[in-house]
Amino acid sequence: MSATNVLVINCGSSSLKFALVDVSDGNVLRSGLAERLQTEQARLKLNLAGDAALPGATHEQALDRILRELGQVEIRAVGHRVVHGGEAFSESVLIDEAVIAQIRRCSELAPLHNPANLTGIEVTQRRFPELPQVAVFDTAFHQSLPRKAYLYAVPYEFYERYKTRRYGFHGTSHAFVAAEAARCLGAPLEQLQLITAHLGNGCSASAVKYGRSVDTTMGLTPLEGLVMGTRSGDVDPNLHEYLAGRTGQNLAQITATLNRQSGLLGLSGSSNDMRELERKASEGDERARLAIEVFCYRLAKAILGLAAGLDRVDALVFTGGIGENSAQVRQLTLSQLAILQPELDEERNRTHGAAAQGRISAARSRLTALVVKTNEELMIAQETARVADARAAQQS
Repeated sequence: MSATNVLVINCGSSSLKFALVDVSDGNVLRSGLAERLQTEQARLKLNLAGDAALPGATHEQALDRILRELGQVEIRAVGHRVVHGGEAFSESVLIDEAVIAQIRRCSELAPLHNPANLTGIEVTQRRFPELPQVAVFDTAFHQSLPRKAYLYAVPYEFYERYKTRRYGFHGTSHAFVAAEAARCLGAPLEQLQLITAHLGNGCSASAVKYGRSVDTTMGLTPLEGLVMGTRSGDVDPNLHEYLAGRTGQNLAQITATLNRQSGLLGLSGSSNDMRELERKASEGDERARLAIEVFCYRLAKAILGLAAGLDRVDALVFTGGIGENSAQVRQLTLSQLAILQPELDEERNRTHGAAAQGRISAARSRLTALVVKTNEELMIAQETARVADARAAQQS
């Protein structure tokens, strides 16, 4: 294939995020987000090109508008972010009818995500029937977890019959930043043991040993693990029954509360945006300050837990919107990791490690701490190109 442009699609239930990536140099040529689809408030936000109203637009209509904005650009392949691949997929795959059927079967494990991902696949297949389309799974990177890390201590037949186990998510981001961290450290990824912390509205951390995920904080669904923007993370499994008996809510309603009204939003009572909470806390808002403290403590606690899967910690890597931009979160988290003997360089932390290859720890620190910017779109594009190239080689 002569074209080097890959169209990356990340389809949500009411949104369609896209990026056109030139895999020859990693440049994002165009990107944007169609949101609030199928409502009168639907809009297309194009990076560096303003917004456009799309009242009532469907996913397919939004994609049509995106393609008009892209013009006559030649596209090599289409890559799709798919949240849950279950145990069926341990790597990115070329999409065919069998793959679509398996993604659909995994929808019961990610009912908010996989059906939306399938919508994006179906829409782009209709628009680009001649192009290879590739599924890149959030869960694939974590299929290397050992059984001691992914099994729940429940009757084993639940795993055998219903595949109840820990799958992990954000795998594309964890894989990308682990490789970038190795580059920053000037060492082969296959020789490093890292803990990567992806901190955004959704948050997870992983232990990466010699380039392979050996443990992670998210589980059967993206609700398990760290405190997140609107998700509770870990709670007592009996909380559902306890709340049901006192609030009158059913299990689905309580689960919805834990997913959409908890986390930073639930603790603060005001926002799920860390920037807003930091501003409020600086102005004396006690609930905002408490939300930040809980977030950082639970993160530090998880980092120490993940260290059990490693022989040593060569570096702790912060990424994601919060991890890359919140000096306060990094400082508060590192301050609670005394057993790993971190020493923060305050100036490096303030500038997010910009002048030190991502390093925010002092030269004499026993624990190396890095800030690495994630780029899931680039990772998906590169994976898509790799799978498309393999297919082309087989056909030649």
